[in-house]
Amino acid sequence: MADTKKIADKAERKKVKRTARKKAAPKAKRTTPRGALKKKVKKMVRGQSKR
Repeated sequence: MADTKKIADKAERKKVKRTARKKAAPKAKRTTPRGALKKKVKKMVRGQSKR
């Protein structure tokens, strides 16, 4: 991404960012699922409710 900190005009900054995004190489496809590193939560047991 282009460094746009020095550009004060919002429209100009947006234009610079868009052109930079178009020029950037496409990202590679994911090899693992997106939530692979997330902690897995155990399902609560079915049955009588707590309250």
